[in-house]
Amino acid sequence: MSTPVPPDQPPALASATASPGAPIRYRCRHTTRYSYTVQVVSSQLITHLGPREVPGQRARVVALTVTPTPAVVADRLDWLGNPTRYVAIDTPHLELSMTVDLDVTLTPRPAPDLTATPAWEEIAAQAPANLVVAEFIEASPRLPQPSPELAAFAAASFPARRPVGAGARDLTRRIHDSFTFDATATSVGTPVAEALALRRGVCQDFAHVMIGALRALGLPARYVSGYLRTLPPPGQPRLQGADASHAWVQVWCGPDAGWVDMDPTNDTLVDRNHITLAYGRDYDDVCPLRGVILGGDAHALHVSVDVEEVTDDPPALIQAQSQGMGQDWNGAMMQTQTQSCCPTGVTD
Repeated sequence: MSTPVPPDQPPALASATASPGAPIRYRCRHTTRYSYTVQVVSSQLITHLGPREVPGQRARVVALTVTPTPAVVADRLDWLGNPTRYVAIDTPHLELSMTVDLDVTLTPRPAPDLTATPAWEEIAAQAPANLVVAEFIEASPRLPQPSPELAAFAAASFPARRPVGAGARDLTRRIHDSFTFDATATSVGTPVAEALALRRGVCQDFAHVMIGALRALGLPARYVSGYLRTLPPPGQPRLQGADASHAWVQVWCGPDAGWVDMDPTNDTLVDRNHITLAYGRDYDDVCPLRGVILGGDAHALHVSVDVEEVTDDPPALIQAQSQGMGQDWNGAMMQTQTQSCCPTGVTD
């Protein structure tokens, strides 16, 4: 697969062809393939490749294809309401592949008036007693107790009595402007303090820095995983597998505005280019693929993501090939130690 975007560049947002207020329909395909040097005897996998229903988004799993054929499949919602799927494979194998096909319709919503949101101090004071948001101000596996450095970084965007939405939007811009997108600078395990010091990384790092900075001021924020429809480099055709898994941030802006999605990698509010899979406290809650294998030794990983705008009527959509798995999925999947966002489309 050719590399669609240089590794030191963030993915460029695409332009949908539909009119600004019209619903946009996408077909998405996410393929993950592992090749092992030693035979794997069994695999126990959990996925977050849902997707979940969110305002403005209707989505369903059209097909989930797993090779080798799973012995056990079980669907459920996790503790945050994200669809997850458990897959158990007891057939010895040297290669594991999983392909998820989604049908997604996005209905553009009016952008919130961020200047009309409550002062950030009010949100911080109310958050601990608000059961809807309280867990998103606490420490989490990838975001331990906030550091003074994160608090200082956030403070520049939140002078006294500034509306919380306006402050968060300014923080989004500052991260975009002061950080360099660099897929080689960090790994999936890079601590948020290191990413802040480096001022480099990928969308996972940008999102973690923003969430950590907001929580350092007592402001609720959560991590969102999904897909981003992207543009090819100038003068080049769109390549298969060239779109990207992505991560961004939801900020609690009070009961009227609710959760507002902001993308620090691209300095934008989330719009018709963003497809939501799951949200959690940080990446650990929503990593696309997590699991335990017996055997395997070294492995090679290949991931491709395609997000295609559809303008025709739905045909007989892809037949479910997932060994009797139905077309409706409310369920769970497994973690791999790879980047959560990468401009080559190789991300999980």
